[in-house]
Amino acid sequence: MELIDFILHVDDHLLEFITNYGIWIYAILFLIIFVETGLVVMPFLPGDSLLFAAGALAASTGVMDPFILVMLLFTAAVLGDTLNYHIGKFIGPRVFEMESRFINKKHLHYTQKFFEKHGGKTIIFARFVPFARTFAPFVAGAGNMNYKFFLSFNVIGAICWVGSFITLGYLFGNMPIVKDNFTHLIFGIIILSVLPGIIGFIRQKLKKSH
Repeated sequence: MELIDFILHVDDHLLEFITNYGIWIYAILFLIIFVETGLVVMPFLPGDSLLFAAGALAASTGVMDPFILVMLLFTAAVLGDTLNYHIGKFIGPRVFEMESRFINKKHLHYTQKFFEKHGGKTIIFARFVPFARTFAPFVAGAGNMNYKFFLSFNVIGAICWVGSFITLGYLFGNMPIVKDNFTHLIFGIIILSVLPGIIGFIRQKLKKSH
């Protein structure tokens, strides 16, 4: 319940962090993004809404520089995916067969199928899909994807993801209609993020029924 409250009211919680820790908010945000993208057992952290709220608070509080924020969290996202890739490579293909309560195998197999369809571009697309962005680099490593190709997709995906959400938050996050309906906006971001996965799941079920 505390996690859900944090996700839905991430702007309030970040403002509280800024009040209590000041400039250390950079380190807190870096750690959250790094952990979400770097550890396959932590796919539930609120990356999209966190970036949007950070951009909005950078504009309203003046505590954070938007350029530094983008570059710092871009670095966190790239390093996180890199760590996740190497963890997947170390564990190898056997991860798809092993039983673990820390890794959701449904998300793992879904990401694997997404890879089979879209190839390396999955690393870019997955940045905008909760859970998939955590599992994609792990699956890439387990599937022994060439690291140079992975790194190029990793960098492109990170700058698109971090740059777009922080910029949108910075430009529009403090508009009265957005501030007054921030929780609804977060719901909308979550729904839009998971919509491709839901559509893919329905299509897969329909194919099996024919």
